[in-house]
Amino acid sequence: MKRIEILFLLLFLIGISMISCVSGRKFKDVQDKSRHFMDERDSFKASSLQLEMAKRELESEAAGLREKMSKSDAEIEKVRKERDNAIAEVARISSQYHDLQNAHEELIKGNIKETQKLLSELQAAHADLQQKEDILRQLESNLDSKKASLDELNFELQKRNERLVELEKILNTQKKIAQDLKNKVSDALLGFENNGLTVTQKDGKVYVSLDEKLLFKTASWDIDANGSNALKKLAGVLERNPNIQVTIEGHTDNVPYNPGGSSQLRDNWDLSVKRATTVVRVLLEGSKINPTRLIASGRSEYVPVDERNSAEARQKNRRTEIILTPDLSELYEIINTY
Repeated sequence: MKRIEILFLLLFLIGISMISCVSGRKFKDVQDKSRHFMDERDSFKASSLQLEMAKRELESEAAGLREKMSKSDAEIEKVRKERDNAIAEVARISSQYHDLQNAHEELIKGNIKETQKLLSELQAAHADLQQKEDILRQLESNLDSKKASLDELNFELQKRNERLVELEKILNTQKKIAQDLKNKVSDALLGFENNGLTVTQKDGKVYVSLDEKLLFKTASWDIDANGSNALKKLAGVLERNPNIQVTIEGHTDNVPYNPGGSSQLRDNWDLSVKRATTVVRVLLEGSKINPTRLIASGRSEYVPVDERNSAEARQKNRRTEIILTPDLSELYEIINTY
């Protein structure tokens, strides 16, 4: 009996020694990964905002092109009317010219002065006809120029519309990917939703939020069986969707953490990180998930979902969030081409 007690004592001392050997370098690595994730998240938000701004700019440019096309159509119609009037005027003058020419031939043998007068009128009519023909050619040249300008505007408008359609397609694809992922996660965690677990979609990502009561006891980072079961079901979804990046964030309330004399943790920062790394280990245990897809980070008390200073608010804030981000590398490549 004494040997068993001594054996348990040795095991207990070895466990305490292993826990206390957590180095500051590992904690710093976790912090670096957290900052890296936050940078990636900010980059994604900036890219989404850039995409929305590009869409609005294209819509504004397309509206401007339509307005220019409307003005060009009006100018072309005006030039056409001027050309038609010039053609009619040319026909009228041409008729007068022929009439005068006939009169000249009839009177050629008559009074010389009358003949000279008719000749002068004929020359003036010819000059007027030449001037009208020059005007007509100028109007036709203007009409061709307006048509070329209209064709250019039509081509530019078509390109803008194609880009708008492509951007709409990209946005719809992004929404569909996130929605499909949310449905898969919700189906896998059907028995846990509204029982300390929620699944939401926001900014092209899926957020799985787990209340403290589902995973941990107060001030602890040991996961109970029910919480472990939920994480195993989620791990199955992640195995079947290898292009999903996973970030685990630990969150605490604003009550200072009291570590006690023998605890390896100092404050809520340590507790939030420890809970996140514990969730990572449960997800990886017995699964084929590539560890490079997972990031563990602690947010302490500084990202609350309820800022009231009440027991109910503190309970909401004590949570673990698993953020699932679809692979949007193709989306980023298309955005960068604009």
